[in-house]
Amino acid sequence: MTEQRRPANVYGVGEEPDPRFSLANERTALAWMRTALALVGGGIAFVSLASLSTLPGWAALVGAAACIGGAVLAVRAVTAWARVERALRLSQPLPAPRALVVLAGGVVLLGGLTLVLALVEVAGR
Repeated sequence: MTEQRRPANVYGVGEEPDPRFSLANERTALAWMRTALALVGGGIAFVSLASLSTLPGWAALVGAAACIGGAVLAVRAVTAWARVERALRLSQPLPAPRALVVLAGGVVLLGGLTLVLALVEVAGR
């Protein structure tokens, strides 16, 4: 009896690719998940720090943005994994890594917000 692999929309198409390619795709998805988890963890730390100190009230929004960004990135990691796995199974060209540019822009934005927050904190002293 053969066990049905899930999700069917990924494993139900094409032919089984070289396992090395599938494993590399999975490692990439796990790396994106680690990045998403780091964003969520950093966001939680930022929100906690903002509530314990005299940081402005909007400082927690920076942490919340990191948490939301991490959640979105986790979803994106799964969808990108599925797109690449389907392309491998169908012997098609690999899709472009669209999330990379968005992640880089988000990290720059969060870094800029944190810098503004630090400057406001220093100016208020």
